Amino acid sequence: MTSTEALPSRLLGVVDRIPASLGLLAGPDQGRISLPLRLAWSGPTEFDVTDPGERLTLYCLLLDCGQRDDFIRYVNPTLLHRDWPRICRLTARRLTRLWERKLPELAAR
Repeated sequence: MTSTEALPSRLLGVVDRIPASLGLLAGPDQGRISLPLRLAWSGPTEFDVTDPGERLTLYCLLLDCGQRDDFIRYVNPTLLHRDWPRICRLTARRLTRLWERKLPELAAR
């Protein structure tokens, strides 16, 4: 038997996961990051933040699955701001708009 009930939006609760300011982000600007399996359960678990491609994959993964503490721990504010235009091209526009409403400095590029 198939249910016709709509699934909840995957954006439910996203705003609550976004840090209050970019100043709270304390992620590294170089080196490797190892994510726990709850975040990187399918694919790579280690990312070199000095590699733009790996960093972009990491940040998009965190935007999609991360919690507020994950953003604070793993995301560097300068690198996020620099990568934001590319992130916007690879991530759902509805998600990036929520981030830009809470952190307007991301939209100012």
